[in-house]
Amino acid sequence: MMRRGPAGPKTLCNACGLKWANKSKWVCFSALLADYKGTTVKYSVVSLFTLFSSPGDQRSKIKMNFLSGIICLCLTWFLIQALHVILRSKAIPKRLPPGPKPFPLIGNLLELGDKPHKSLAKLSEVHGPIMSLKLGQVTTVVISSAAMAKEVLQIHDQHLSNRTIPDAIRAKRHDEFSLPWIPVSTRWRNLRRICMEQIFSNKTLDANQAIRHMKVQDLLADTHQSSLNGEAVDVGRAAFKTTLNLLSTTIFSVDLADPNSDTAREYKEIVWNVMKEIGRPNLADYFPVLKKVDPQRVRHRLAVHFGKILELFDRMVSQRLHLREVCGSKTNKDVLDSLLNISEENSEEMDKTTIERLLLDLFVAATDTTSATLEWAMAELLHNPEALSTAKAELEQVIGKGNPVQESDIPRLPYLQAIVKETLRLHPAAPFLLPRKAQVDVEISGYVIPKGAQVLVNAWAIGRDRRSWDNAKSFIPERFLGSEIDVKGLNFELIPFGGGRRTCPGLLLAIRMLHLMLGSLMQAFNWKLEDGVNTVDMDMDDKFGITLQRAHPLRAVPIPV
Repeated sequence: MMRRGPAGPKTLCNACGLKWANKSKWVCFSALLADYKGTTVKYSVVSLFTLFSSPGDQRSKIKMNFLSGIICLCLTWFLIQALHVILRSKAIPKRLPPGPKPFPLIGNLLELGDKPHKSLAKLSEVHGPIMSLKLGQVTTVVISSAAMAKEVLQIHDQHLSNRTIPDAIRAKRHDEFSLPWIPVSTRWRNLRRICMEQIFSNKTLDANQAIRHMKVQDLLADTHQSSLNGEAVDVGRAAFKTTLNLLSTTIFSVDLADPNSDTAREYKEIVWNVMKEIGRPNLADYFPVLKKVDPQRVRHRLAVHFGKILELFDRMVSQRLHLREVCGSKTNKDVLDSLLNISEENSEEMDKTTIERLLLDLFVAATDTTSATLEWAMAELLHNPEALSTAKAELEQVIGKGNPVQESDIPRLPYLQAIVKETLRLHPAAPFLLPRKAQVDVEISGYVIPKGAQVLVNAWAIGRDRRSWDNAKSFIPERFLGSEIDVKGLNFELIPFGGGRRTCPGLLLAIRMLHLMLGSLMQAFNWKLEDGVNTVDMDMDDKFGITLQRAHPLRAVPIPV
């Protein structure tokens, strides 16, 4: 605190221990600066970042004064935050789930590492399937078992269905429009209903079956050309292009990925950058006070990527609106027409901005997750040749050698279905389901998830939980033969698409596409790794993001059957 005293050297700020020789000097003390003159002290409130000497002082000391002031302010801020945490913990004596002891201020951030899905899975083996951590200032509860996932996603879904919004998602105010992120509300229910009726209903998917078949034939044609040239195929990129063209044809009646251009590659780069930025550890998510300054520029970079995609969609929607105006009549040839028809009937429910944001969510989520899962499936089959041989034998027996795979064949291919399930068990597209937020205090298994806490469901850990799976780390499709376990969110030991009211609405389309593409690639070609690499020695490591990608892209050489 400031003290009265005669002129001369004095310690004017106990917080930082500054001493001054002059009779008139501005002195740091949190947000208060004292003007010491002779035997009196005057106080004035100034900006935290304004710390200058009075006009008569020597300029050589200004920088030192400023630096000392900043250090003092930082120390004061950290002390205030620590005091806040201590007082809050004493004021609310709730029984949090067990977890590792947090460090002051930073909590358990250092324990996340560069692969949080694996780090938290390992911690859960010590602390249990419901575990609490302090990530900076954010109380976080991590779920790592099927039983606990059922509690969160089904039993207490009503109070745990809203989202913790990553700061990056606030780029372009996307959190205010995005179906996966907006709160459960009348608007959310209307948007989800429109998605289920206009895009993902079985009726719509059946009507678009010919489009999917055509796009898979394009994939096989490109792959055949690579085989003639003796070239390796980047499996993830090929799957991405196919999924992108399927979606764009279904929604816009055009191919976004021109086979004669680098559009698909450029778009994939943008989408991967989007997913990488959303999944990147961000200090603003752990210390909310930093959200105003975006210290790592994550939100800024994501705004740039969002802007590129939204610019494309804005142009396509505007062109369609102009065409409808010129023709003077409504059409209903694709999903965009259906959405525009809804918009004309009820612009409050579905306006142009909402359409563009819905398309952004759809294209980013569907293209990246589907292509990543197909790449993992092919990698596991090459890494496990016996499973690949069994799958090819089933295809030949059921469909016949040389015949194309049709969607109607899928129910008669149980081993192919088992391969897709086993891939999603070991490599869920999203290692963590999108973060949830407790709206009220929620009690689970005798522990309390406090109001406002973040809840993370570790789908990757649940898929490898020894309590649910024998030989949990091994790729064994046979485990699903004769099993009733499915991926639709009702069997909580396998939840790659989430569960409860927040289950991914695109689940049915993703499943159809995965079976059709994977079955077709196995039916039409034999495969070997590039450069003669032994499949047993394959690198099966992953890299973390909001979607789980292979650390190294899968490149394999197709050989016509």
